[in-house]
Amino acid sequence: MVAELSLESVLQQVVDQARSLIGARFGALSVVTSDHRILAFVTSGISDEESKRIGAPPKGRGLLGVVLNEGQRLSIDDLAKDPRSVGFPENHPPMHSLLAVPVICERTPYRGNLYLSEKLDGKAFDQENEDTLVRFATQAAIAIDNAHLYRRVAELAAAEERLRIAHEMHDGLAQLLAYVNTKVQAVREYLRNDRAEEAGEQLEQLSVVSRQVYSDVRSQILDLRSSARTGRGELADTLQQYIVQWQQQSGIEASLRLPDELQDLDPEIELQLLRIIQEALANVRKHASASQVDLELERQGQRIQAVITDDGKGFDPHRLSPGSGPRFGLSTMRERAASVGGSLTISSDRDSGTVVVVDLPNIRPQPEVPRATHHR
Repeated sequence: MVAELSLESVLQQVVDQARSLIGARFGALSVVTSDHRILAFVTSGISDEESKRIGAPPKGRGLLGVVLNEGQRLSIDDLAKDPRSVGFPENHPPMHSLLAVPVICERTPYRGNLYLSEKLDGKAFDQENEDTLVRFATQAAIAIDNAHLYRRVAELAAAEERLRIAHEMHDGLAQLLAYVNTKVQAVREYLRNDRAEEAGEQLEQLSVVSRQVYSDVRSQILDLRSSARTGRGELADTLQQYIVQWQQQSGIEASLRLPDELQDLDPEIELQLLRIIQEALANVRKHASASQVDLELERQGQRIQAVITDDGKGFDPHRLSPGSGPRFGLSTMRERAASVGGSLTISSDRDSGTVVVVDLPNIRPQPEVPRATHHR
């Protein structure tokens, strides 16, 4: 349970395993906000049909509204005799006994209550059941903390990726559009002064740039569509489809060689690897004047390496002027590799093509298990 990284799966596993551990017919887990609103309510032992007949989840009235602080427990042998036992909806299965303990998380903004009802053997919940459920709730809190932190990391990674994309668009499309605006102003001025020949030259340059912008937009749309499939163990299929479409758009022949297994990469590493490959191929399309490009992925122990080789005109990576060649793309590629503990090297000379080598970690990192000390 602690190794599970999906918050929804963790919540369901907590209540399922608690019910199995104690031997109860029904179980529920409520996730409660600081103002005592029930944010999520997960059940176990109730079928989908029964859940539909019961209707909307509880609002936190009656016993479900009781706030359980650290160390508190709620054990009731007969719910009918407890004055707080109100608000049971129509079609709710009959319940007599109840055992509830708090789930106190350290790293999430929420807290929870774990409920069990109706022991399968017909007996009442005893002290051993209570102690066992309290210990289980401690482990459940660790699992929920892990899943919450993993979700936050994923959200931050998504936000960081959006910033990178915005940066790439600024370095690429924004500069091209600024260039287009400058040319338009020049054409207007030439026409105002009856200099049609110079205006025609500017329009020809505009035509070239507009084709480049169109090609860049199509390429970026392809990149984003392909990136949306990452993180699901589909990198091999994604790359194969991407290469086919890239060839059609660029008119450059491309080959792809993949290792037998590519399904245990961390989603963030997988995304950055794909985006680096896409940027490398974009540089080939825009700057290399190549007729052939080869992409090979290879696993080397705890690393994965991608090598992109083209037969283009090459360049001197150390002598790029601020506005020339693939300068901005190389910077972005290095940043992406470094962000996941990897590296990027480039070998190129005039008239001898370019080789880009991307080296990244290969092992999916294990979630950190926080130490539980507050429940002792």
